Amino acid sequence: MAEYLVATALGATDGTRAEWDTVDIRTPEKWRVEVKSSAYLQSWAQNQLSEISFSIAPASGWDAQTGSTSPDILRRSDMYVFCLLHHQDKQTLDPLVLDQWTFYVLPTAVLNDRCPNQKTIRLSSLERLTPLKTDFTGLPKAATACAEGTRQPPDFRDQPPL
Repeated sequence: MAEYLVATALGATDGTRAEWDTVDIRTPEKWRVEVKSSAYLQSWAQNQLSEISFSIAPASGWDAQTGSTSPDILRRSDMYVFCLLHHQDKQTLDPLVLDQWTFYVLPTAVLNDRCPNQKTIRLSSLERLTPLKTDFTGLPKAATACAEGTRQPPDFRDQPPL
């Protein structure tokens, strides 16, 4: 679901996703995007909300465009989009309601620099890396800012934090 939301926001829903590709989304601008998701609520019974963490492990990978496997262990994307289904009431939870999501966009270079061998990252640690935090409608601008290296699109400066 998270991959579909990000692909839709970035205009990258043409065709079928290549399973086992080295990145989750390839945009029309040729950005390689890795999408990770997490949620406080799960489908099973819970005594408490889930702790939020995301996988960021470097990996070897198969490239669907070249049809080859790379033995190199690394992160192959240009950016990560961390998708948090932040809603915390199980009775009204609906992943199709876009207002129940928060998105964090971060250049892969920041992870490579600050967390080179780390396999997972908690939300609090992610926030210390100062990703662009946005809602669904802000995803295209956040991704553009990330890809251009500005990491702070002008429209975000005037908006209150989510």
